[in-house]
Amino acid sequence: MSMADVSIVVLVALFLATLVPRFNIGLAALPAAFLVGLAADRTADEVTAFFPGDFFVLLVGITALFAVAQINGTLDWLLDGVLRLVGGRALLVALVPFLIGAVLTAVGTLPAAATAIVAPIALGLAARYGIPPFTAAVLGITGIISGLLSPLAVFGTSANRLGDKMGLDLPGTAPVSFFLGGLLAGLVICAVCLVAGFRTGTMPRGRLTPVGEPDTGGPAAGESAGDGGTGRTPQPAWGRYLTLGCLLAVVVLSVGFDINIGYLGLTAAVVQQLALRLEPNEIISRIPWNIVLLIGGLLTYVGLMQDLGAFTRISDLLRVDGSPMLSLLVLCYIAGVTSFAASSIAVFATTIPLVPAVVAEGASPVGAVLAVALASILVDINPLGITGGLILGAARPEDRTPLFRQLLRCGLVSVVVGPALACFAFGWW
Repeated sequence: MSMADVSIVVLVALFLATLVPRFNIGLAALPAAFLVGLAADRTADEVTAFFPGDFFVLLVGITALFAVAQINGTLDWLLDGVLRLVGGRALLVALVPFLIGAVLTAVGTLPAAATAIVAPIALGLAARYGIPPFTAAVLGITGIISGLLSPLAVFGTSANRLGDKMGLDLPGTAPVSFFLGGLLAGLVICAVCLVAGFRTGTMPRGRLTPVGEPDTGGPAAGESAGDGGTGRTPQPAWGRYLTLGCLLAVVVLSVGFDINIGYLGLTAAVVQQLALRLEPNEIISRIPWNIVLLIGGLLTYVGLMQDLGAFTRISDLLRVDGSPMLSLLVLCYIAGVTSFAASSIAVFATTIPLVPAVVAEGASPVGAVLAVALASILVDINPLGITGGLILGAARPEDRTPLFRQLLRCGLVSVVVGPALACFAFGWW
């Protein structure tokens, strides 16, 4: 058995071990990476190099920024404004994260940055108005997926550029087809999620009010930001405007000038902590260190697996000969399985070179690229990557364990179902 095979077996064992009481997969992933690395003649330094430092900065920076917004009442103030804007209607409140995510990625925001912005909004609305955290998270991420294939977005531009580079002879309408395909996929998932929520009774109906508060027709326009049991510290009005300015600055600088959003978040958090004279430990204690360990440990192990060729091994096991659609289906599964625990855009970029062979067998160039792109994206709703880490970090501590399990089940189902849906729904475009 090769070390690639061993790393796959160990990963499966780690997931099975989560069924054992008091087993923490995040705590176990780092020593697992170390031991498998030793068996594969990798030094401790080489294993440590796989630790996702960019993820650490991203999650710590964004959660610190939104911790300040929660402490001084700005986040609740903003959510009040959103509720007034949509009239408190359950359906419109639930769609807010979807719309924000779609707009952000459609105009070119990177998926991780969009998730960092959307996750606190989605989970904040969920906690405040009784929306299931899982539903709010899925709606936010499907919104992000909906905009990812626009002509301005990273997947959309990559699809066109890589398609031309591979000599696929894409038509001039390809960018529009890619965008419509991604938007349609996102809207369908969003609709299914909402219908399921309303039919099972987990989604609230009618006009929403904050959980635990009487229905008075919604918050008053001049409602103050008292504590209300949320852990907020009363602050002067100028403090909220400072926080709002910092939030806008982080969004503008990260989206418009491609500056690292994690470092921007940390900088903004420190500026506000000093200006508002907040207790530093109050901010630090709100950073979800258990999620940092969980995702950091798993991504370290996944990086080792990639180095050992585990995902190439999985791809080889899935590769078979057949008809154009069958070949495309296998290619979609290669993209989906690999992307489950790796960067979607990296997987997409490395899978596209396999598309010309499928097109040569008779598959549609536009359909093949679109299907592979969606197969890479649709598995992102899982807790094992940066997307999942940001979602879990934005959730209330008591919601994180059930939310992790729900996202994991969703991710595993998406790996099985997503590539097939992407292939047969869009492969003929």
